[in-house]
Amino acid sequence: MRILGIDPGVAITGYAVIEEVGGEFKCLVSGCIRTAADLLPERRLQAIHNQIVDLIRDHNPQALAVEKIFFSKNVRTAFQVGEARGVIMLIAANSGMDLFQYTPLQVKQAVAGYGKAEKQQVQKMVQMLLKLKQQPAVDDEADAMAVALCHLQNRRWQDAVKGGRP
Repeated sequence: MRILGIDPGVAITGYAVIEEVGGEFKCLVSGCIRTAADLLPERRLQAIHNQIVDLIRDHNPQALAVEKIFFSKNVRTAFQVGEARGVIMLIAANSGMDLFQYTPLQVKQAVAGYGKAEKQQVQKMVQMLLKLKQQPAVDDEADAMAVALCHLQNRRWQDAVKGGRP
């Protein structure tokens, strides 16, 4: 299964296409979409939209996993993240992809085994699970990898539960 994981933001949107084959995880592509602060808000969202649509076209993921908004003390930032999430949700709907949303606690639990794990612990587990030579340099990229891994781990659990039913 191939998943597009996204850590939404207007200034920086992290992304990662992760594939699971035979119980092994592989990162096919990852990075960050950066938008300039001097662009109009609608142009920033358009840039995010266009690059995510290109990722979907180029890598053909079966589903999209995104991190849910975590309450922020900065209301402006929370609104901007919400706008980016809205664009991502619309992309999923327009492309016919299933969209899965996970809280930061769920992501940490699935990747590090502890819902209150520190960011560094999660990043180290991402590196180990994906057999990366080094940890991603940007937190947003690592978070996108983690949310994709969270979905793949969650899907394994769901499949196991379904398989155990008569």
